[in-house]
Amino acid sequence: MNHKGMIRGLSLLGVVGALGGCSGPDSVEGSPEATGQVESAAVVTTITEGDYVIRSVRTNKCIDVASSSTADGAKVQQWDCNGTNAQKFHISPTSGGFWKIINVNSGKALDIVGVSTAENAVLHQWSYVGGNNQQFQFINRGGTQFSFHPRHTGMAMDLSYGLPDNGTPIVQYPFYADRDNQRWTFDLVSGGGSGGGSGFAGILTRDMFNTMFPSRNGFYSYDALIAAANGFPGLATTGDTDTRKREVAAFLANVSHETGGLVYIEEINRGEYCDTSWGPPGCSCAPGKRYYGRGPMQLSWNGNYCAAGNALGLPLQANPDLLAQDANAAWRTAFWFWTTQNGAGSMTAHNAIVNGAGFGETIRTINGSVECYGRNPGQVQSRIDKYLQFCSLLGVSPGGNLGC
Repeated sequence: MNHKGMIRGLSLLGVVGALGGCSGPDSVEGSPEATGQVESAAVVTTITEGDYVIRSVRTNKCIDVASSSTADGAKVQQWDCNGTNAQKFHISPTSGGFWKIINVNSGKALDIVGVSTAENAVLHQWSYVGGNNQQFQFINRGGTQFSFHPRHTGMAMDLSYGLPDNGTPIVQYPFYADRDNQRWTFDLVSGGGSGGGSGFAGILTRDMFNTMFPSRNGFYSYDALIAAANGFPGLATTGDTDTRKREVAAFLANVSHETGGLVYIEEINRGEYCDTSWGPPGCSCAPGKRYYGRGPMQLSWNGNYCAAGNALGLPLQANPDLLAQDANAAWRTAFWFWTTQNGAGSMTAHNAIVNGAGFGETIRTINGSVECYGRNPGQVQSRIDKYLQFCSLLGVSPGGNLGC
């Protein structure tokens, strides 16, 4: 997109038409996925919402609620993996990159006892109330191994003394990189891209995503897309099923157009894109940094980087390159624009779909000043064609008002 300002949009990529002096984004094909995807039938390299079995790297035994208890305060321990719901946990996002872990059998949350900040405080289950001792951050430690950390202390969840015995408790303890009793694997047993649940994951399966983007760059992983989408509660959850499908199709059609089918991460014409006459207060341009288009929606201009960073808690003013390094952050900025910014139009792209204004209004919001009003009908038709293709794949009529 070629206009600037929080209500003026993003940058247009030359890959979709060499407009505004841009010659297209650089291809970085072959780069590894930044956040990973399902490694095998179950074990994952990134966490998305779903049901999991959690295993100790040290012992290969499972985290278990003792005696399948449903009571507050029940012991959480290590036990031989047995396939019961006492060893299955639904993991879903809360805020700021943290997650709650709810036992499937009891409906209770993993919880550090008494909100303790002490070393060796034990993990048990308790009714979820949103406490920081009930929210966890997952950090990939290489391949399929993770550590996870309660929000209130940042300590690591630790298999006590690394003991092999059934019944060994799980405790919090300062993280040590060389201790495999603080590393865990996560076996996805349902959700996380099977097409179940709500939102994007309820509409878009992994197989469908791969069908839509057969040549996509590995950076744009399905797992990162779904994890990012989960942070926007109204996204693909508003309205009836047809409306939800149209929103998924519309979003993906527009980002496909912006990135050449999710092939390109960065704009080729890597200009400065620095203008301090607009944007959030204090939004200067960091020395040596350029604010050209990056990510699925090709965010550009320092003002947009500042606004998105402020909204999402990301250091995008100081480090705009983050959007070419962290796929989750890149998808989140795209969803931020989609759900909150009017761009060159009069409504957000999200509202254009859910309120029935039509796909054409999403084009106007994203790049109307360059493409709409007869300025570049070829680019408009390219977006429409992709939208029609994706609607067909998702089994929904496209609705009316397709052009702008």
